[in-house]
Amino acid sequence: MILLCSPDALAEGQSRSFDIDDLALFAVRKNGKVHAYLNRCPHRATRLEWEEDRFLDDSGNLLRCAHHGALFLIDSGECIQGPCFGDVLEMLECREDERGIWVEHP
Repeated sequence: MILLCSPDALAEGQSRSFDIDDLALFAVRKNGKVHAYLNRCPHRATRLEWEEDRFLDDSGNLLRCAHHGALFLIDSGECIQGPCFGDVLEMLECREDERGIWVEHP
């Protein structure tokens, strides 16, 4: 397991990117649960964020790719709008305990 950060370093409704070794990852906390993904859009394999640690759309309810506006569900990574409609972000197994937020190495 890879330690991303301490639990309090990812607040409710917040997203953060992480570059660990050669992996670009991001995590978002929604409704108390942390979801983690590889930071790679299925459309063109580019990073999603439009500014540092900014993965959410204006509503805060969807993930958005900065390059072409594709929208993804936070809990599943499924694209619901855009050129990669129906594709999914690569989800990482994630767990949280009192020491931190952890993900499985893909």
